[in-house]
Amino acid sequence: MSTDVCVPVSALAAAVHHARRVAEDAGVSAAILGHVGDGNYHTIFMVDSGDEAQLERAARINAEIVRFALERGGTCTGEHGIGLGKRDYLREEHGPAVELMRAIKRTLDPNGILNPGKVVA
Repeated sequence: MSTDVCVPVSALAAAVHHARRVAEDAGVSAAILGHVGDGNYHTIFMVDSGDEAQLERAARINAEIVRFALERGGTCTGEHGIGLGKRDYLREEHGPAVELMRAIKRTLDPNGILNPGKVVA
């Protein structure tokens, strides 16, 4: 399982340290890498996709990493954008602007044919 977040460069060292600590505390092996000049980094969790407990631990670690980034003025995703894995964090990051995004989507796609059921359906 992999994730990406982006933080202000001034918070990058603390963010990477935090990601390492929460993964280790949860007993999950993880690699942390990135193209960090813009504060964007990735954490890759080594989990057995057939082990529900491991997947839940990785999801909890991801949530901690995302919230750490948001609390420091970062974003829940880097260059990969909002996908199904990050849509739960949209409201946390953008608040009421999510309803505006949905209104724009409905205006431009009244029949719901563009990416049906995705992010701002």
